[in-house]
Parts: sequence; structure tokens; C-alpha cells
Amino acid sequence: MNSEIQIIWQEIRGDVSSLDFIWQLTIIVVALVTAWLINGALRDYALKSVQENRPIEEAKLAIGGINRALFPLSTLFFVWMSKLVLQNFQHVSLLALASRLLLAMAAIRLIVYAVRYIFPSGGWLKTLENVISWGIWALLALHLSGYLARIFQTLEDITFKIGKNSVNLLMVLQGLLTVVLTLFIALWLSRLLENKLMRAEQVSMNMRVVMVKLIRIFFMFVAVLLALSAVGLDITLLSVFGGALGVGLGFGLQKIASNYVSGFIILLDKSMKIGDIISVDKHSGLIQDMRSRYMVMHKLDGTHVIIPNETLITAAVVNHSLTKHMAPVQISLAVKVDSALEKALQLMHEIALKQARVLQTPTPEVQIKGFTDAGIELTLIVWVADPENSVSPLQSTLYLEIWKAFKRHKIAFSKLENKAG
Repeated sequence: MNSEIQIIWQEIRGDVSSLDFIWQLTIIVVALVTAWLINGALRDYALKSVQENRPIEEAKLAIGGINRALFPLSTLFFVWMSKLVLQNFQHVSLLALASRLLLAMAAIRLIVYAVRYIFPSGGWLKTLENVISWGIWALLALHLSGYLARIFQTLEDITFKIGKNSVNLLMVLQGLLTVVLTLFIALWLSRLLENKLMRAEQVSMNMRVVMVKLIRIFFMFVAVLLALSAVGLDITLLSVFGGALGVGLGFGLQKIASNYVSGFIILLDKSMKIGDIISVDKHSGLIQDMRSRYMVMHKLDGTHVIIPNETLITAAVVNHSLTKHMAPVQISLAVKVDSALEKALQLMHEIALKQARVLQTPTPEVQIKGFTDAGIELTLIVWVADPENSVSPLQSTLYLEIWKAFKRHKIAFSKLENKAG
């Protein structure tokens, strides 16, 4: 145990029943209450100030995260100020211990807030937050118990060679920590710029997405260079790595590289954007997200499909909303050959027009697809302006209303044939 920590514990044990201990304990309680009151007032004031420009839930999330970090920091400020004043008159070991605990709490809350700001929410995010919290508390416990210095010494004694250089395990861990912190700061800065850029409505959505991806790549590249320099590695090693990567692209990573390049081409040529309704291969739906390697499509039946960017470049893509945001919805059925065909067509058209989601322009179309031994095949095509809300309920309603109308007018259904190929 180092001398400073040893003195702190000795003074605390000696002052437990003294007036010095009571004064310090009172200061800590007052600091906590004062910080809680001040942060509550600041949170309410800030929430009222920003909720006019932000959605209420987003404002609460942002201010709540900041407030969680401000509480231990403001408490720490009051404790430190009191410690500076009292150390001239009495022991302040309890305040010194409280300062270390508050500093650890502030570090945890700041890092967790930054992690939530950088990464999207998910189950793994909670696990990462727990790992960070327990890791910081464990380091603090080892420091206060005096074992941290011994562990550092043990790690420093474990040496091995990398090439001609002799390194120890402590250097390796310090290097890894430096790389992680550098990348973490780079991701935080890039997210800060990305959020500002995504709110720039005067820039097209595709250009915003392209700029966001370029900013993230640039910050990551700079972070890697800085991290390598900080840990003492020669940056010229990247040329060797670049050559190996080039060979890898030539032999086995062509598809991955093609998908990344195709993603930037799609964003730049403005042929598709987030929110468009497209049909590609056997899939139709709404473009929900455009990533560097793939596109996420929200299909009209509510499911999602991931389509590689290269497919969007090489295959024929129908963009239903290139000029207007709408998509077709189709249902098929068959009636017997002796049915009142014209009446069936009229009923289907009238039923389609009565649906609230169906657009009047373009008007619904009822088409005769062909004749079979079993009957006459009919297709109803309607257009909707909100395909992202799933069209399955609309299709179900159309089928039900058509069945009721055909039943009233004695129009009989026949089996709809499945045509292979």
C-alpha cells in the first residue's frame, strides 16, 4: 500500500469518533444535497429551453445523460473546495476518500453517456456499460487497498521480445488502452459532426449520408495513426499492411470491396435514397437504411431484407417513388367462366375506391390476366402513399369486401392456378 493511501486510512480510523470526522461527514451530505438541488433546477431550465427545438423524448434523453454526469462533478467540486479550506485546520482524509469515489462515479457516468451517444441502443450496449462500470470500480478498489501498484509491478516484470525489441505486459496493456481511448474519442467527434450534418436540411439526404461515412472513415484513419504513434509503432508498417490488404482484395475480398464502392456510387448518383419504394429481384419495399456494404429494405408485408449494394448496381431496379412517394399493391383472384365478368370488374373497382388508404390518382386498375380451364384470372392493382405501414391489412380488407360483394351478386370463384416459371 502506498504511503498516501496508508495515511488516509490511518487518519480515518483515528478520527471516527472525533469532531473532525463529523465535520467532514456533514460537508459530504451538504455537498450531495446542494448538488442534487442545483442539478434539478438546471435540468428543468435546460429542458424548457431545448424542447421547443427538439422532440421532447430526445431532449429528456440528452439532458438526463448530461445531468447524470453533472451531479457527481458538482458534488466533487463542493467537496474539493471544502477540503482546501479545512486542510489548514484539521484532518481531511474522509473528504479525500470521498473525492476519489466521486471522481470514479463521474468517470463512469461520463463514459456511459458518451457510449450511449456514439453507439445505437441494443442488448450489448447494456453489457458494455456494466463492464465499464465494474472495471472502474475494480481499479478504484485495488487503488484504495494498495494492490494496484503491486499488480502494475508484476505486469512490468513480465517481459518478452517482439523482433529485436524487449517489451513487458504493462506496456502492451497501456498501448491497447491508448488505441481504445483514441478510437473512442474519434468516434465521439465523428458522431458529433454527423448529428449536426444530418440536421442540415439544405443538403440532400444522399449527400449527407456520403459525407457522414467519409467523416467517420477519416476520423478512424487519423485515430489509428495517432494511436500507433502514441504506442511507439512505426507508421511505415501501414504500407506493409496496405500491400497485404491489396493482395487480399485481389484474391478473396472483391465482393466486399465491390459492395463498399457500389454503396458510394448509389449515394452519389441519387438514383435511390432513404424512404424510396423500390423493387429489385423478387423483393419490393421501402428503403429503410443505406449502409456502406448493404441496403436494408422494409418489405410491404412487414419483414426486412438485406440487399448487397452490388446487386443494386448490377440488377434492374424499379424505383416507384423516384418522382412521387407511393407504391402499388396487387391482389389476384379467379372467377368461373360463366360469371358476370363485367359486373365483377365493376365491383372490384368500386371496392378499391372506397378504401381510405387507396389513392384516387392513379386510379385503381382491374385487369383480365387470362383464361384457363378453371375460370378467368383477374388482378386488382391499387396505389398507396404509405407502403411503409404494411399493406397486408389492406390486401386482407380488399379480399374480404370482394368476397362479400361477389356473394351478393352470385359471382362464383374458381381456383387460381399457380404458373411455374
